[in-house]
Amino acid sequence: MGNNYECEKFENLENIVEEGMERTGNFLKKAFQDMKESAKAQHEVDKANFAAVKAESKARWEEAKVSPKAMQDKIQKERVQQVADANDRIAAANARIDAAKKR
Repeated sequence: MGNNYECEKFENLENIVEEGMERTGNFLKKAFQDMKESAKAQHEVDKANFAAVKAESKARWEEAKVSPKAMQDKIQKERVQQVADANDRIAAANARIDAAKKR
């Protein structure tokens, strides 16, 4: 009688171990699948960023071939825009300060 009990105990233990191994195996499969998908997605991001840098580099090269006067005009327009953007940010910050003081 004790021998049957030991056999049942052993079979139950075997089942528990097999179930644990199956769960672990499924967990690892899912983890590796997730890593694979993440790597593919990151690769797509890297390809897009590389293409963007390449295009920007080509644009700078083409702009460098433009006449010095045209380049100066472009830079001056950019500076005027940057000053206007900074003034807008200052106005927005002052509005936030006034609103915070009224609370």
